[in-house]
Amino acid sequence: MINRPEPYTRVLDFGSGDGWFAKQFLDAGLTGDLTAIDVKRRDHVLVEPQIYPGGPLSFKDREFELVYSVDVLHHCEDPLAQLNELIRCTNRYLLLKDHTYKTAIGKYVLAVMDELGNRRFGIPSVYRYQNEMAWDAHILANGFKRVALVHPMGCHVGILGWLTNSLQFAALYERC
Repeated sequence: MINRPEPYTRVLDFGSGDGWFAKQFLDAGLTGDLTAIDVKRRDHVLVEPQIYPGGPLSFKDREFELVYSVDVLHHCEDPLAQLNELIRCTNRYLLLKDHTYKTAIGKYVLAVMDELGNRRFGIPSVYRYQNEMAWDAHILANGFKRVALVHPMGCHVGILGWLTNSLQFAALYERC
C-alpha cells in the first residue's frame, strides 16, 4: 500500500509553462488550490497561468504551503533575487528542479541545451545557471533545511543523459 501524503493547502507553480506539473498536482489530489504563474502564456496550456510581469511577486509573505519551480530560475535576470521571492512566499516547502555546473564545458552544454529546448517557445536563455550548488547554500542560509537532494538527476537517457544528467538536480527544502 502506498502512503499518500496529505494535500497541500496552497501551492504556487512559479514558471508553469504549459501547466504539465500543475496538472499532475491537481489530478493526483495533492492540492485543490494551485496558482500557476508565468511570464507568458503558451498557445496550448493544461492549467491556465496568471501572467507575471517580473519583479516582486504579488503574494503575501508565507502565503503558500509549497512553492515549486521546475527549470525556471536560470531564465531570470537575477536568480537569487527571484529565489528570495520564492523563499518569502512559502510557509513550509520549497521544491526546485534546475541546473548546476562545475566547469566551463558544463555551462556551455547547458547553454546549448537551453537554446534548443526553449527557443521554439520564445523563452529567452540568459545563461544564469548556478555554479557548484550556490543556490543550495543561499536557501540554507535563509532558514531552511534540505530534506532531499537528487544530483546528478537522470532526466535523459543515452548520449543526452551522458552529457546532461550531471548538470540536473532536484531539491526539497523545509522552513526550519
